[in-house]
Order: sequence, then C-alpha cells, then structure tokens
Amino acid sequence: MLYPITVEVLHQVFFPHGFVEKIVTFQKSAGFQALIQYQSRQSAVAARTALQGRNIYDGCCQLDIQFSNLDELQVNYNNERSRDFTNPNLPSEQKGRSPQSGYGDAGGMYGLQGTGARAVGFPQMPNAAAIAAAFGGGLPPGISGTNDRCTVLVSNLNPDKIDEDKLFNLFSIYGNIVRIKLLRNKPDHALVQMGDGFQAELAVHFLKGALLFGKRLEVNFSKHPNITQGADTHEYVNSNLNRFNRNAAKNYRYCCSPTKMIHLSSLPQEVTEEEIVSHLEEIGTIVSTKLFEMNGKKQALVMFETEEQATEALVCKHATSIGGSIIRISFSQLQAI
Repeated sequence: MLYPITVEVLHQVFFPHGFVEKIVTFQKSAGFQALIQYQSRQSAVAARTALQGRNIYDGCCQLDIQFSNLDELQVNYNNERSRDFTNPNLPSEQKGRSPQSGYGDAGGMYGLQGTGARAVGFPQMPNAAAIAAAFGGGLPPGISGTNDRCTVLVSNLNPDKIDEDKLFNLFSIYGNIVRIKLLRNKPDHALVQMGDGFQAELAVHFLKGALLFGKRLEVNFSKHPNITQGADTHEYVNSNLNRFNRNAAKNYRYCCSPTKMIHLSSLPQEVTEEEIVSHLEEIGTIVSTKLFEMNGKKQALVMFETEEQATEALVCKHATSIGGSIIRISFSQLQAI
C-alpha cells in the first residue's frame, strides 16, 4: 500500500476515543477496509463523530466510518492484520490458512458496535501516490478507480472544425495521450488512447455531454483496448505537451468538467492583459480577466460568456505562442475573478 495501514496504526487512531477490544483488516475490490470493536457503544459513537472524514496521513487515507450490524468480531490470530486486545495469547497465524476468512465478504459492513474505518488506498493504480495526494485519499464523486480500459470513443464531433491536435488539447487535461485516430468512415467519430484506465475514466466522466463547436460530445469507453499504430493515427506518447509526465498530483487536482473560466500559465513575464485578450477574443466574448504572479511566474484567469467558448479557447489556443512563450491552458474551478 502507499501508506502503511496496520492494526497498530488503526489502534493509535481509534484508542483515544475508548478501549478498543478487537480489530480485523481485509482487502476488498473497493480498497482496504477494517472492522473495529469498542468496549462500549458510547466510545464507538464518539470515535465516529470525531474521526469521520479525517485523514490518517496528511492528505491521504481518508476515513469513511459507518456503523455495522455485526454483534461480535471473531479474531483467530494476533498479527499485523488482526488483533484481539483482550486476549494477547492468540497465535500469530496458522500456515496455509487465510486470516479472518469471511470478513472480506462482510456485505460492506465497515465497522462493529458503531464504528469501523475504511482507509482508501490505490495499490493497483498507476501514479497511485499522485492520485492519493491529489484527491486527499479519496476519489471524485462518480469515479470508481477500477476501470482498466484505456481507449475512449468520441462521437458527435464537428468534422469541419476538429482535428487530432485539438482533441489532444482537450483530453490531455485528464491524462497523458498515447495516440489519436479520426475515423475515416465516420468523420464525426474519433478514438483517443489514454495513458491508463484511470485517466480514461476521468475523461469519460468529465467530458461526456460537453459542448464543442456547436456539438454535444458523446464520450464512452471503446471496445478496442488500444489503437493500432498506422498512417492514419497521430502519435503523442512522446509529446512534451503531455501534462502528467511531471506534477501529476497537481494536474489530477485540476481535473473537472469544462467551465467558463480558463487558467493560463507559462506566460512571458512582460505579458499584459491586453495581449491575452487579443490572443483569445476571436474565440468568443470575454467577460473578465485577471493577470497575476505566483512563485515568480505570470499567470492569468480568463472568463468567457459560456462554457463552450472557454472549451474552444482551450482546444484552439493551448500550446500556442504569446510573446515567444508556449502557453498552457486548463479549466479553472473558480466561479468568479
């Protein structure tokens, strides 16, 4: 796991709220889970009140605590996965047997006598540490984190205005792009192969129904596991414009559906608001702008009249040049400047 969640760690977290009698931990498809039994119901209620939504580690492993219908935990071994604090004489483990078999199918019960904890981790995900850091140990609502399909089918595109580089600019907000293929027999369709299944899931979740060039996009997982390289594919796997090769945690944190506000970075130090407006105003109506400096680097926020205009500004103007600098554009989740 990214961060060690052991019986000892859980005991340190929960014992300040009352005497912990037993702890059992197990792994399910949804992640690492635990059952924790207190000596009294009052202690369990107090622990849930104090700890629900808190992180075990700074920025990671957020606790999701629910009451359980179980009446008593059966602990067979005292080891790093289970512990009976009322019976220190239990063996550490019997060879050939899975410790606490059965709790892994405990019907989603995360606690006992009022309290349990589910510490969310991402041991199977690429970039797991970055994902955990970006989302505080959890995942955005609607994201399962279990998808393993990397290729996305995009339909209802405007074939007169779209091309591979514009699709790259849009989809690269949600992950690295391997390759893109516009379908010749269906000119309003395209295949986009993302770096991994989690990034593909982010793209499907956040871009489904987005407006672009007068069309509402349909974004779904493709039946094809990958795009075969050929004369009609555009390769991006080695592109230095892929955003997630560095600062992955920051880029995951910025993932969202299209908004009216875009954020510009990598601007020249001497840039003015007038230059930024001049560079973008052909796309649509600019409502407001703000030029500022962060960590010694010029950045800007630009609000358009509609989300569609902001999306088209990102698609058409990301990786273009202002004053000799190649600018970067992403959506901002701010509601106003």
